[in-house]
Amino acid sequence: MTEERDLAAALAQLAPGGVAAGLEARFRQLAGAQGLVDVAYRTLDSPVGELLLASTPAGLVRVAFASGRHDAVLAELALAISPRVLHLPARLDQAARELEEYFAGRRRSFDLALDFQLATGFRREVLAQLPTIPYGHTASYTAVAARTSSPRAVRAVGTACARNPLPLVVPCHRVVRSDGSAGSYLGGVDAKALLLALEAGRQFSRARQGGAGRQ
Repeated sequence: MTEERDLAAALAQLAPGGVAAGLEARFRQLAGAQGLVDVAYRTLDSPVGELLLASTPAGLVRVAFASGRHDAVLAELALAISPRVLHLPARLDQAARELEEYFAGRRRSFDLALDFQLATGFRREVLAQLPTIPYGHTASYTAVAARTSSPRAVRAVGTACARNPLPLVVPCHRVVRSDGSAGSYLGGVDAKALLLALEAGRQFSRARQGGAGRQ
């Protein structure tokens, strides 16, 4: 491709300088400008640990907790979407900003384009229901199932939540057990408790200690 030859030529011109950081920055700039990146990513420090954010041209495609091992998540994205994955923090600036506002208690919903290609079939149907659970409220797995085409598929709702590729933004943390207990969460039970406390307006020190960090 002409774009790839231009990119290689530009990098060759920079190579004699021997400045690795400059090469990397130039590579990212050219790759992004020439449309050679299918998945851009960055990291974000948060009250629930370091998050990995990834996007495609269609929108935010993945939010991953540190417990999911970010290197493994990136490898999965390379296989599932495209091997053209690159660290381009600027493309995730809006997502990072809105998440920071959410954790600071200044945002109750997200205004982000979302790419749901990692969730199909019934899982996608379940995820479509989750944003209808209002901020500060919860719904049981049974109640969520009742809103779908398979109202008895309560376990499948749990599986869809456990495999949600866009936690926080698509609020699976608001789904709880029928007895009111929190239940499990892909980010860990402590993270779920913290998110529910945040949305209920309760004080919790860890949330106030989080903030923007790594990219």
